[in-house]
Amino acid sequence: MSIELDGVSVTIGGRRVLQGLTVRLDERRVGVVGANGSGKSTFARLLNGLVLPSEGRVRVDALDTRTDGAAVRRRVGFVFTNPDAQIVMPTVAEDVALSLRATERRPAPRAAAITAALERFGLADLADRPAARLSSGQKQLLALASVLVTEPDVLVCDEPTTMLDLVHTRRIRDVLAALPQRLVLVSHALDAFDGFDRVLVLHEGRLVADDAPGPAVAAYRTLVDRLVETVDGR
Repeated sequence: MSIELDGVSVTIGGRRVLQGLTVRLDERRVGVVGANGSGKSTFARLLNGLVLPSEGRVRVDALDTRTDGAAVRRRVGFVFTNPDAQIVMPTVAEDVALSLRATERRPAPRAAAITAALERFGLADLADRPAARLSSGQKQLLALASVLVTEPDVLVCDEPTTMLDLVHTRRIRDVLAALPQRLVLVSHALDAFDGFDRVLVLHEGRLVADDAPGPAVAAYRTLVDRLVETVDGR
């Protein structure tokens, strides 16, 4: 399965957020990095149709995000930076169950899938706990469980560890590293891309580097150095 952006630009509120992106993602592990305001989150949301292009097309195999959004989102799951943006049900188990509502209507298989998902992410003892009472790390694990229980082909994560302590950051990273699914990870933590196949660098809405992690991260560091020099007036 491939995700392809063809001449994609995005304008939001009269501002051009992304411009002229043409890229095909086929690799198992792809990282995305860039300074704040570079368009990373918008790029990530394009991949499953949460944001639609103002120009150009985004396709997941033969599916166009503009016309086949629901089908695309069944294949491409999305995890937000803040899990409160996607946890909508009162309790932990109910939130996982909501994800299965459209794909598994039989009570017994649905219950088994919920139990397995909660056990997988260490949430089995919290099944009946109000989701609002979870810690930030537990909420992010619940967000992952609720997305992955539907078994998407690709998981897109937009800075999933930004709000977490070191313990839960490592837990989330371990979960992502072990996924059988393909992964697109947006992160400011450059070491998160160790072992990845490819890293994209965005700057001011444009793709400025696209390479293996080593060269791509080096290009990003050089870009940051130049930005710092500009701000300092050197």
